[in-house]
Amino acid sequence: MVTVVVGTQWGDEGKGKIIDYLAEGMDIVARYQGGGNAGHTVVLKDKKYVFHLVPSGILYPDKICVIGNGVVLDPVSLFEEIDYLEKSGVSVEGRLFIAENAHMTLPYHKILDQIEDKFRGRGALGTTGRGIGTTYADKFNRIGIRVIDFLEEDIFMEKLKIALELKNYLFKEYYKEQMLAIDKIYEGTKIYRERIKKMVKNIAIYLNEEMEKGKSILAEGAQGTFLDIDFGTYPYVTASNCIAGGACTGLGISPKKVRRIIGVVKGYTTRVGMGPFPTELKGVEGEILRKMGNEYGATTGRPRRCGWFDAVLVKFSAMINGLDELVMTKLDVLTGIEKIKIAVAYKFDGKLYKDYPFNAKVFSSCDVVYEELDGWSGDISTVKNYNELPANAKKYIERIEEIVGVPITGISVGSSREQMVIR
Repeated sequence: MVTVVVGTQWGDEGKGKIIDYLAEGMDIVARYQGGGNAGHTVVLKDKKYVFHLVPSGILYPDKICVIGNGVVLDPVSLFEEIDYLEKSGVSVEGRLFIAENAHMTLPYHKILDQIEDKFRGRGALGTTGRGIGTTYADKFNRIGIRVIDFLEEDIFMEKLKIALELKNYLFKEYYKEQMLAIDKIYEGTKIYRERIKKMVKNIAIYLNEEMEKGKSILAEGAQGTFLDIDFGTYPYVTASNCIAGGACTGLGISPKKVRRIIGVVKGYTTRVGMGPFPTELKGVEGEILRKMGNEYGATTGRPRRCGWFDAVLVKFSAMINGLDELVMTKLDVLTGIEKIKIAVAYKFDGKLYKDYPFNAKVFSSCDVVYEELDGWSGDISTVKNYNELPANAKKYIERIEEIVGVPITGISVGSSREQMVIR
């Protein structure tokens, strides 16, 4: 019934392309967590689409797309994206639905996000500044505003007053910033209340009813396992559960309905922003990989930090997500590198770690134990059959499979929908 697609590293694994590829065989594509900080890129007929809130399956005109209750919804970002799609000839009319119990990201969330990260000083997290963490914080503080509250004008005003009384105290007394006017936010969001009404549903009921009819669902995760609020490299994480289990709480579906869990893994490792990164390549090597892979954030444009494949991380991802299979992206980027490394363990203070350690001191200061493999040359971007890949490319894939313990069933060798090798 349900297939879940999850990132196995620090996000940016290429989930957008893989979700777009898989969506062809699905009825519904549903985002289950994150917000406008996500950046899923799909290339179709040489045109690049970047999705932040709208599920990546929207490019198929016969697919229904859903934004689940686990997502935090910025109406400004949403309608910018919808307008961009409409101008590009992609209609969302009658095909995009939003959970009425999803929480809203409002202007004060974004302002507070940026102020808070600045005030952290040396402990700054390098957030996108899009108000994701502050929206989730309000949700768990029970002062959040849900989509259904947003649509009821009197309830919205009442909840807005409560939220802004607290926020304005912080702005004035602690951060020494200008306070926000309730009326300005209320009036400024009126246009979005009108536009969003026809998209809102009880998504939990809708999805379960559709499954009863035999419809298939592709659950789309944002970010990646090591940005998960519980299992990631805390505190350098996002504010939601990116792992496969988040699909159940973020959409209102039972774990019994999940039949297949696919992990997306990049052929090397990248991360954006702050935080430890044991296999990071600094200097010239890292810059070469960044340029070859065009590693710049789809949401922020920030250059991504690049490094060797970390099998310790991906093995842990495979375990906590219960992966059935992996799809590897950007294998073509590694073409032409003479020697390629895979991290198989860490060393710290005389101790060998073969499993991912939650201890921040260990993870941020460890030495990496690598295996080194011979690289390959020649253009692989047009390869369709696994047997046509260079022998050393296949050895690389198969060694990663062996360490991680999950089969790699698909390999992406370029950015477009057609550039896939299926085993």
